[in-house]
Amino acid sequence: MYGKLLVVLVMSAAVSGCVIVIDGAKEGSSVGWQTRQTLNRSVIPSLALGTSFDEVTRELGEPEFTEAFSTDEGEYRALFYRTHRWKGDGITTREETTPVVFRDGALAGVGDDYYRRLTGG
Repeated sequence: MYGKLLVVLVMSAAVSGCVIVIDGAKEGSSVGWQTRQTLNRSVIPSLALGTSFDEVTRELGEPEFTEAFSTDEGEYRALFYRTHRWKGDGITTREETTPVVFRDGALAGVGDDYYRRLTGG
Protein backbone atom coordinates (compact mmCIF):
# COMPACT_ATOMS: atom_id res chain seq x y z
CA MET A 1 0.00 0.00 0.00
CA TYR A 2 2.67 2.51 1.02
CA GLY A 3 4.81 1.53 -1.97
CA LYS A 4 1.99 2.36 -4.39
CA LEU A 5 1.36 5.66 -2.60
CA LEU A 6 5.02 6.56 -2.89
CA VAL A 7 5.01 5.77 -6.62
CA VAL A 8 1.91 7.94 -7.11
CA LEU A 9 3.51 10.84 -5.20
CA VAL A 10 6.74 10.60 -7.18
CA MET A 11 4.88 10.42 -10.49
CA SER A 12 2.68 13.37 -9.49
CA ALA A 13 5.73 15.47 -8.71
CA ALA A 14 7.35 14.47 -12.00
CA VAL A 15 4.43 15.67 -14.12
CA SER A 16 3.41 18.66 -12.05
CA GLY A 17 6.10 21.02 -13.36
CA CYS A 18 8.19 21.18 -10.19
CA VAL A 19 10.42 24.19 -9.74
CA ILE A 20 14.07 23.59 -8.96
CA VAL A 21 15.34 25.79 -6.15
CA ILE A 22 19.05 26.47 -5.72
CA ASP A 23 20.41 28.70 -2.94
CA GLY A 24 16.88 29.90 -2.26
CA ALA A 25 16.32 31.07 -5.83
CA LYS A 26 14.50 29.57 -8.78
CA GLU A 27 16.89 28.19 -11.36
CA GLY A 28 17.28 30.64 -14.22
CA SER A 29 15.88 33.57 -12.27
CA SER A 30 17.75 36.82 -11.76
CA VAL A 31 17.79 36.19 -8.01
CA GLY A 32 20.19 33.24 -8.46
CA TRP A 33 23.16 35.33 -9.51
CA GLN A 34 22.34 37.98 -6.92
CA THR A 35 22.30 35.42 -4.13
CA ARG A 36 25.57 33.91 -5.33
CA GLN A 37 27.20 37.31 -5.74
CA THR A 38 26.14 38.39 -2.24
CA LEU A 39 27.46 35.16 -0.74
CA ASN A 40 30.79 35.56 -2.55
CA ARG A 41 31.13 39.18 -1.39
CA SER A 42 30.54 38.16 2.21
CA VAL A 43 32.81 35.08 2.23
CA ILE A 44 35.83 36.20 0.20
CA PRO A 45 37.00 38.98 2.57
CA SER A 46 36.84 36.58 5.53
CA LEU A 47 39.10 33.94 3.95
CA ALA A 48 42.34 33.47 5.87
CA LEU A 49 45.63 33.32 4.02
CA GLY A 50 46.89 29.75 3.96
CA THR A 51 43.40 28.25 3.72
CA SER A 52 43.49 25.17 1.52
CA PHE A 53 42.13 25.10 -2.01
CA ASP A 54 39.63 22.40 -1.00
CA GLU A 55 38.30 24.43 1.94
CA VAL A 56 37.79 27.53 -0.18
CA THR A 57 36.05 25.70 -3.02
CA ARG A 58 33.86 23.88 -0.50
CA GLU A 59 32.84 27.28 0.88
CA LEU A 60 32.45 29.16 -2.41
CA GLY A 61 31.62 26.40 -4.88
CA GLU A 62 32.57 26.44 -8.55
CA PRO A 63 34.21 29.62 -9.82
CA GLU A 64 33.16 31.45 -12.96
CA PHE A 65 36.67 31.18 -14.41
CA THR A 66 39.96 29.51 -13.51
CA GLU A 67 43.53 30.10 -14.53
CA ALA A 68 46.85 28.44 -13.70
CA PHE A 69 50.28 30.04 -14.05
CA SER A 70 53.75 29.89 -12.56
CA THR A 71 56.33 32.42 -11.51
CA ASP A 72 59.80 32.11 -10.00
CA GLU A 73 58.02 31.92 -6.63
CA GLY A 74 55.87 28.89 -7.39
CA GLU A 75 52.79 27.44 -9.02
CA TYR A 76 49.60 29.52 -8.85
CA ARG A 77 45.95 28.90 -9.51
CA ALA A 78 43.43 31.72 -9.69
CA LEU A 79 39.71 31.16 -9.21
CA PHE A 80 37.46 34.01 -10.30
CA TYR A 81 34.19 34.40 -8.38
CA ARG A 82 31.39 36.76 -9.36
CA THR A 83 31.19 39.64 -6.89
CA HIS A 84 29.70 42.59 -8.77
CA ARG A 85 27.64 43.38 -11.85
CA TRP A 86 28.66 45.66 -14.71
CA LYS A 87 26.02 44.92 -17.33
CA GLY A 88 22.63 43.28 -17.16
CA ASP A 89 23.35 41.13 -20.21
CA GLY A 90 23.05 37.72 -18.53
CA ILE A 91 26.75 36.91 -19.07
CA THR A 92 29.33 37.02 -16.30
CA THR A 93 32.55 38.59 -17.53
CA ARG A 94 35.99 38.57 -15.94
CA GLU A 95 35.45 42.21 -14.89
CA GLU A 96 32.53 41.10 -12.71
CA THR A 97 34.67 38.70 -10.68
CA THR A 98 37.21 38.78 -7.87
CA PRO A 99 40.30 36.55 -8.14
CA VAL A 100 41.09 34.20 -5.28
CA VAL A 101 44.71 33.11 -5.78
CA PHE A 102 46.39 29.96 -4.46
CA ARG A 103 50.10 29.22 -4.35
CA ASP A 104 51.00 25.55 -4.10
CA GLY A 105 47.44 24.72 -2.94
CA ALA A 106 47.08 27.35 -0.20
CA LEU A 107 45.35 30.74 -0.37
CA ALA A 108 48.04 33.32 -1.14
CA GLY A 109 45.97 36.44 -1.86
CA VAL A 110 42.70 37.91 -3.05
CA GLY A 111 41.76 40.69 -5.40
CA ASP A 112 42.70 42.30 -8.69
CA ASP A 113 45.73 44.15 -7.32
CA TYR A 114 47.32 40.96 -5.99
CA TYR A 115 46.51 39.05 -9.19
CA ARG A 116 47.97 41.81 -11.40
CA ARG A 117 51.20 41.97 -9.38
CA LEU A 118 51.70 38.25 -9.97
CA THR A 119 50.79 38.22 -13.64
CA GLY A 120 52.24 41.59 -14.62
CA GLY A 121 48.87 42.62 -16.02
